[in-house]
Amino acid sequence: APNHWMLYILGGNFAPKPSTGPHKLRECLPLSIFLRNRLKYALNYNECTKILAQRLVKVDGKIRTDKRFPAGLMDVISIEKTNEHFRLIYDTKGRFAIHRIHPEEAKYKLCKVRKLLTGSGGVPYIVTHDARTIRYPDPDIKANDTVQVDIDTGKIINHIKFEPGNICMVTGGHSIGRVGVITQWERHPGSVEMVHIRDSTGHDFLTRLNNVFIIGKSNKAWVSLPRCKGIRLSITEDRERRIKMRA
Repeated sequence: APNHWMLYILGGNFAPKPSTGPHKLRECLPLSIFLRNRLKYALNYNECTKILAQRLVKVDGKIRTDKRFPAGLMDVISIEKTNEHFRLIYDTKGRFAIHRIHPEEAKYKLCKVRKLLTGSGGVPYIVTHDARTIRYPDPDIKANDTVQVDIDTGKIINHIKFEPGNICMVTGGHSIGRVGVITQWERHPGSVEMVHIRDSTGHDFLTRLNNVFIIGKSNKAWVSLPRCKGIRLSITEDRERRIKMRA
């Protein structure tokens, strides 16, 4: 199982294999692990099945009863019985943080545009990172841009261009979970394009274009961020923070 699931080391090599769905096998979190290991609403796998069978859990506004359903980045998980809403978003260690959000924020999600294509009959459409196909997008939307999607209707409300000066989150590689503003976009046609990013503490880092997810315009994010706000601390800074918390 992927490391970021944080399964109990003495539990053996048993883990639910995610069903095929909108997110990749190693970049998702099955609903059973979310309910049992993260929220602690279930003591075991069997209880997860019973909770989901009662049709209490929604992912992106749709009731999901599959205990192995793969929830992934930016997905909104809603439990109406407890009036709770969560957005799956990375912390700076590459794990999905339990990030509670306001009901107003749970009405939309951000999706990265993977491809812009033309279908049969000359219909333009985009494919997003969570496998959505949205027809007739705004002609201004291109690959790597981010669209704000209304969860109830599935329509695009707004979009953000991929360009230097916008705030982004890194979704893969060594800097996963870090948030910063794009300072430079290195284009290498036919090779891997690189993006230079600066976080709010002034640290610069570099990552591949594929790993960059725009989350807001200029330095204002359109989604709330987890507690660490996407700032990775050095080992000594992290140690000092923990000592302060204990004191």
